[in-house]
Amino acid sequence: MTINIYRGSAFYVLLLAVLSLAGCKKFLDREPLTATLPDLKQGALESQSYNMYRIMRTYSGMTELVWLDFHSIRGDDAQKGSDAGDGAEVVGMYDQYNYAKSGWAPDTYWNDHYTMINAANTSLYLAKQGNLTDAASLRNIGEACFFMAYSYFELVKAYGEVPIINFRVEKPADAIRPKSTVEDVYKFIDSNLAVAERLLPRSSDEYGVGFNGRLTVGAAYTLAAQTFLFRQKWDSVLDRCNKVIALGQYTLPKFTDVWKDGKDGAGKNGPESIFEMQATVGANAASVSANDQGSNWGVCQNIRQNGASDYWDFGWGWNTPTDKLVSDWPADDPRKKATILYSGQYDGGPAEGGYGLTLPAYTNPNGTGGLAQKYWNKKVYGDPEMRTFSGWVKGNVGRWINRRILRFADVILMKAEAANEKGDGATAAAMLEMIRKRASGGLDQSRAIVPYIPFTGQAQMRTAIKNERRWEFAMEGYRFYDLVRWGDAVAVLGPLGYSNRCRYHPIPQAAIDLSGGVLKQNPEW
Repeated sequence: MTINIYRGSAFYVLLLAVLSLAGCKKFLDREPLTATLPDLKQGALESQSYNMYRIMRTYSGMTELVWLDFHSIRGDDAQKGSDAGDGAEVVGMYDQYNYAKSGWAPDTYWNDHYTMINAANTSLYLAKQGNLTDAASLRNIGEACFFMAYSYFELVKAYGEVPIINFRVEKPADAIRPKSTVEDVYKFIDSNLAVAERLLPRSSDEYGVGFNGRLTVGAAYTLAAQTFLFRQKWDSVLDRCNKVIALGQYTLPKFTDVWKDGKDGAGKNGPESIFEMQATVGANAASVSANDQGSNWGVCQNIRQNGASDYWDFGWGWNTPTDKLVSDWPADDPRKKATILYSGQYDGGPAEGGYGLTLPAYTNPNGTGGLAQKYWNKKVYGDPEMRTFSGWVKGNVGRWINRRILRFADVILMKAEAANEKGDGATAAAMLEMIRKRASGGLDQSRAIVPYIPFTGQAQMRTAIKNERRWEFAMEGYRFYDLVRWGDAVAVLGPLGYSNRCRYHPIPQAAIDLSGGVLKQNPEW
């Protein structure tokens, strides 16, 4: 079998940066790159695939603080959070748009995505060298192509022009390559997703028993739709969204059910889930390392308290809702109480995604005597039963929480947006209603809560869809890039310090220096 993937001109121009800034451990703790052909048998790429899921689960630039800096904290609905002294530099860098060309966050985001790219290319290299065409290996190739496309989509949104990798790096000098154009990066993404669409299975069950959460063709279609959305290729958006819908595998359950991460596993990989980062812990995980296959996705956002009580010192407390999100969001939208957790208030109980507890009051930005923030992200609220079960009762609460990366709600709202831009107001209104009806608990159009919005004009529906994406995906990392692609970022974020050049982040200076000048800084930086 020939894998026809468009190959651009470059790789990670700074594997050197990964080695010198992030340390060698990230490259030493995975399968060796020197596997020989006799090592390769049917399904032999499994370890390479596992490594990519591990990178997604554990690397900060993929699913932790740094990812939140780039995707969520840069928007108007989320802020750094935590206490005043914790990561104070992030306020200036990402809340106020004074981006830095060096530092832990910018270096890590760049390095971690290229680490994933290198892992994907290693898998593809081994598949080609072994001429692997068995069913298991073809699925693995599909996984590698998806992770390649996913990483480059993250990079092109963050930086614009970036180097393209199309081979396994064998020595550091090989990694020094110039940037490719945004158009060529998207072509590379498209070609990889075309392979993923062809090779990924319809259901994760095809990987075997116990592989919930592994990639499927629905994930490839959804990611492709997202990439076309950013390029305003409306016909292609509609095509991919319709393919996801035609699979008949996804529905919209009760909104609060999506975020359940309890001992029984309810909420994880549910009927709305298209792709989730998997995180699991067993009994006494805090003391038995083998029982902890968790992630810091939930930990880094859970409630932070300094002193006074151990019970409410859940995690690191980053990515907290802003006053603006709270004031702008209509009070009668049930998703508001299911998304925002209020200091000093009752958590709403199970009906609102809570556990029947009352939080300590907000006291000051240092959290002494109470909590350091007025609001918290309820979509990662730690389950008390899981705290007891896992032994993670303080500081690491939420290591069992999956990150919902691709949701069916996004497919529905992408279809609504594309249909509206194509002049199909009836479809746009119908898709919007699917999301609003779910938010209203399944009530019909006569309801007063989250009322039905009829189509009266393209501009009116465009505004309605923008608002709906804001409420539906609050605190999930969509807002900043939605504002950028809509052309609304200057108007909305300008009062916070944003200017048009902030749509792209500067490339890490260490990467430029180590390239010997081959890699050029973004022109506006």
